[in-house]
Amino acid sequence: MDTASFLDRLKGQPWYRGQVVHVQPIAPRAARYASLDRPLPSALSAALETLGIRRLYSHQAQAVNALRAGANVIVCTPAASGKTLCYNLPVLETLLAEKGARALYLFPTKALAQDQLRALHGLTSAAGLSVHAATYDGDTPAEERAEVRRSAQVLITNPDMLHLGILPNHRSWARFLRHLRYVVVDEAHTYRGVLGSHLALVLRRLRRRCAYYWASPRF
Repeated sequence: MDTASFLDRLKGQPWYRGQVVHVQPIAPRAARYASLDRPLPSALSAALETLGIRRLYSHQAQAVNALRAGANVIVCTPAASGKTLCYNLPVLETLLAEKGARALYLFPTKALAQDQLRALHGLTSAAGLSVHAATYDGDTPAEERAEVRRSAQVLITNPDMLHLGILPNHRSWARFLRHLRYVVVDEAHTYRGVLGSHLALVLRRLRRRCAYYWASPRF
């Protein structure tokens, strides 16, 4: 069903009649593509091809190029524009090149964390990569937490767990923090007002702990 048919059907429902005040069509825009400064590792290129991705959007290429150059990056684009690849590609590239490298992904909700874990697994499976990505939150069984600390290359958690479970116990996380190369803060627009102020302080604490272990991750 196309959009026009859906609206007609919706407006025809007795329980919804009269509730649509205005409809504004938005014309489509042509996609803009760009190239990376240097090619991705062959495994990642093949994985993208397997997933039907033959070219990167301009914002994806710009983000990867900037992160490769050592910059911190924030990406602001509409929903479903491929922001996840902006960080998954450079993270996986680093994991391939640097034994022991680690990445920390922060999501505001557990549901979103599970969605992104599945997306990451889809990409690594397509690339034939053995990358240990794991969630670490209040639902993680106590008997599994030590193994996650020890072996997770990509740790997926939330700001509360970083604040309450990781930073106060940083000595248990020393190896992870020493090799931390990327910190991803997803859905950054949700951290506003007092919540945003709190997260800013938590990230400052994280950076101090990383510096203590001689690490300087990109954000």
